[in-house]
Amino acid sequence: MPITPTEKIWFNGELIPWDDAKIHVLTHTLHYGMGVFEGIRAYETDDGPAAFRLTDHMRRMEQSARILMMPMPYSVDELVQAVKDTVRSTGLRACYIRPIAYYGYGEMGLNTLPCSVDVAVACWPWGAYLGDDSLTNGVRMKISSWARHDHNIMPPAAKTTGNYANSSLAKVEALKAGYDEALLLNRAGFVSECTGENVFVARNGTLITPPLSAGALEGITQSTVIAIARDLGFDVEFGHLSRSDVYIAEEMFVCGTAAEVSSVLSVDDRELPCPGPMTLAIGEEYGRVVRGQVDRYKDWVEHVR
Repeated sequence: MPITPTEKIWFNGELIPWDDAKIHVLTHTLHYGMGVFEGIRAYETDDGPAAFRLTDHMRRMEQSARILMMPMPYSVDELVQAVKDTVRSTGLRACYIRPIAYYGYGEMGLNTLPCSVDVAVACWPWGAYLGDDSLTNGVRMKISSWARHDHNIMPPAAKTTGNYANSSLAKVEALKAGYDEALLLNRAGFVSECTGENVFVARNGTLITPPLSAGALEGITQSTVIAIARDLGFDVEFGHLSRSDVYIAEEMFVCGTAAEVSSVLSVDDRELPCPGPMTLAIGEEYGRVVRGQVDRYKDWVEHVR
């Protein structure tokens, strides 16, 4: 999706004009992929724009940096404030938010220890990643020929820039084959996740989502969905899923900050019930939760004003 520029970007502690947020061609992370980032949404609420689970996202970003041994120059609280300041500066009622920390200009080579760390926050208007009607109409998926990397190759627990080369290869392969999204298996053949979303499959009335050991990122939207599903009375568990489990699913959906909750219409041309009743109920409740309309979850809604 194209990016619509906004007025300001937060960069290393200050808000600067959008067009001034530039990096040098010899920026370290541009060459070696050693950076961490988050994807967050701010939604319009009755009390102005609010970033959903902002503090949890910033904690995960700090944890990702720790896994990479990247020293973060700002605390979680400072990053939370940076996001709020950036969103407020745009005047947008709702937006997508991209914080990123990366090794900057001045050092080259695989040794990151001498490198400085730059941090930026940008936000812009952005619709649902898999389509505004993806909850009701569903998306067509293809199991990728690319395997998800495991914990001893690239750390899937960290949301790192370099990890997403794997996702991009799978995404482009699926799009060129005429599908909307790719489903990645790990090297043992079990379902891991999609290119940017966690997976939920219904079998025998229970929702199953792959465990972290399968190579899935520990999703903040995933944990939100689990809480919502259980509060709605649905059974949810972590468990390994084979490709056959996906083909005969009673219903299936994916979730992520960008994709929100999106139904799955088919996998490898095997059609699935879409949208399933649990998917629809969870997706509709999710839409209310992120907008601060459900009292039980209001602590997750962090207002920027």
